[in-house]
Amino acid sequence: MRFNHIYSITIILIMLLLLINCAPREEDNLKVRNEIASANENFMTAFSQGDAAALAALYTENGQVLPPNSEFVTGKEAIQTFWQTLIDMGIKEANLEIIEMDGHGNTAIEISKYTLKGEGGQVLDKGKYIIIWKKENGQWKMHRDIFNSSMPVQEEE
Repeated sequence: MRFNHIYSITIILIMLLLLINCAPREEDNLKVRNEIASANENFMTAFSQGDAAALAALYTENGQVLPPNSEFVTGKEAIQTFWQTLIDMGIKEANLEIIEMDGHGNTAIEISKYTLKGEGGQVLDKGKYIIIWKKENGQWKMHRDIFNSSMPVQEEE
């Protein structure tokens, strides 16, 4: 009977140690957040330069954008076309602000806000987004990118 009690306590301690070691550490999440913040800087720079190819390069090979009122945009070529269309519509600048970041090994989840600006800094849209990031060839890349506007719907006249 005593052996079973000691055995049970030992198993519980091992499980606790495994759980503690498996939980993401604060410094790991901070490192992931900083790396993804850097990738977001690259996104904002590419957008301001009107470089849709550089934007598409920030996605995984099987990346997808899930824009509102549209179908899935899948693959780098389609993603490049999607961003080029927005650039051609007069969007000159994208500002991104990370609200929450949670890393899980080679996957991270970002919850953030965006602001899209046109000529002269005019705000064209602002909203929120979630990106699932994947580490691909040692770099964080956007894997699933879904966003929607926080601005009121324009009534048609």
